[in-house]
Amino acid sequence: MPMKLSVSRYRTRTVSADKVAQAAEESLSPGAAATQPGSNGLFDNFDDGFGEQRFETARGTATPSDAPKRGAKGPVDIDAIKAEGLSSRQLRLARRLASRRGMNPTSDFDAVRLLRLAGIDPFQRGRLLELVHPTAELKAEAQPAVENEIPARPVPSDGVRLPTTIRPVSLPSTEQRAEQAHLSDLMQIQRDISRRRRRKSALLMARLFVFVMLPAVIAGYYFYVVATPLYSAKSEFVIQQSENVMAGGMGGLLRGSPMATQQDSIAVQGFLQSREAMLRLDEDLDFIEHFSAPSVDELQRLQPGASMEAAYKVYQNKVRISYDSTEGIIKMEVMATDPATAVQFNEALISYAEEQVDELTQRMRGDQMQGAQDSYADAEGKLVEAQRRLVDLQEGLSVLSSDIEVQLITAQIGQLETQMTTERLSLAQMLSNPTPNEARVEPIKQRIVTLQNQIDDLRAKLTEGTADAQSLAKIKGELLMAEAEVRRRELLVTQAVESMETARVEANRQTRYLSVSVHPIQPDAAAYPRAFENTLVALLIFAGIYLMLAMTVDILREQVSG
Repeated sequence: MPMKLSVSRYRTRTVSADKVAQAAEESLSPGAAATQPGSNGLFDNFDDGFGEQRFETARGTATPSDAPKRGAKGPVDIDAIKAEGLSSRQLRLARRLASRRGMNPTSDFDAVRLLRLAGIDPFQRGRLLELVHPTAELKAEAQPAVENEIPARPVPSDGVRLPTTIRPVSLPSTEQRAEQAHLSDLMQIQRDISRRRRRKSALLMARLFVFVMLPAVIAGYYFYVVATPLYSAKSEFVIQQSENVMAGGMGGLLRGSPMATQQDSIAVQGFLQSREAMLRLDEDLDFIEHFSAPSVDELQRLQPGASMEAAYKVYQNKVRISYDSTEGIIKMEVMATDPATAVQFNEALISYAEEQVDELTQRMRGDQMQGAQDSYADAEGKLVEAQRRLVDLQEGLSVLSSDIEVQLITAQIGQLETQMTTERLSLAQMLSNPTPNEARVEPIKQRIVTLQNQIDDLRAKLTEGTADAQSLAKIKGELLMAEAEVRRRELLVTQAVESMETARVEANRQTRYLSVSVHPIQPDAAAYPRAFENTLVALLIFAGIYLMLAMTVDILREQVSG
């Protein structure tokens, strides 16, 4: 709430409204001001409270009684007015004051001249109030005074009027002052925080520039300006084999697919990426000398007398080979400093790959045929041995065939059995006579005994051996075993012959050959270096390194401070 003033009041003398209106009319009439330059009318006897004291002013020494007076002050010549060095604000105020008084100045300096000729000082502090409309001021004075308002005395008759009342000064309370002090401290803290943030941001930008942007710019300069352009020759080829339509089983399922030649493709890829291929390429087309030329930049150039490992690293970087397992295609890209050399390198490597495929095919065919031939030779040799053993048995036993011998002996035994049966019938017929003839009976008995002995001897040959000869059963068993061995060896020889023929046919059908699907073409523009992509990658790498280092430093700092 507003607080009442407790100090003594000064200049509380009031003036009637008629005198105020008369003074305002006199101040608004230019003729009255011109005719009475030194008179202030109602305020001629005004006491300002300073007595006879004199004070230095902009127009010289003045007394308190001279302050409300007006008159022509200063030069009235335009050149002299210009020499005073008046400000633009003073000139604008003078022109507005002249316009309010009905003057028509041609310029700001002319407005000052006209006002001074009329006896008016345009730069007096009280003149500013003349820009306010006088009717509004009279209405403000006519309002009744309220409590705690101090009426002000009217100004001199030059038309300038002071406020009718003086509002009491409302001082802030203790709580308001504390709050203002708290807000002031908060403002200071915010300014400090903002200043520290700006400093940290500046340091961060400086570090980013030094550790990220500057290395990236250097890398970009190398890729765009320094790096030697490289031309790329690309080719694609596939390793195929002859298809066997009649093949069955899993082999038939895999035949013709990339899985059937996957091992060969991987082997060829490994050969092309080996040191052997690099040495052959260097012997044929001087690969190492090509990348040791002075035209190659320092980072890509092979130094004179470089080791084999350094040359192999360049070979791995400049010859890129990839294998697509789904399609079975080998893709090769060869780079060189000129297009023709790149194409020559690529074609030479393709020829090396063809030789490698042919060598692998010949080795595989040789292995297959060698196995079949060895099996056939072994079976044939064992068959000859079995046949020789059978012949030796036949010669040693004097038996060509055990079956034939058995048949002959069996036939003899049958004939003897028939004769003995006949003799026995004759003997029985003779003995049936009451008085047989002994001279005829005795010979028949002797023949029967002889036939029985012959039959027993023949039967003994079949099952029993003697000191001079083996039994026919034993001979037959040995001969049968020898004959069975011969038949088994004959069967094995037959199978070996069939395997050898099958291996020969399969080897012919499984012949690998290299088929080039994309031939190398001489390029007309350099493919490397890819300046923009490489610069962007370098920027990301440096940014990642800086980020990791910054995180490491922050973690260490936190650990130390904790």
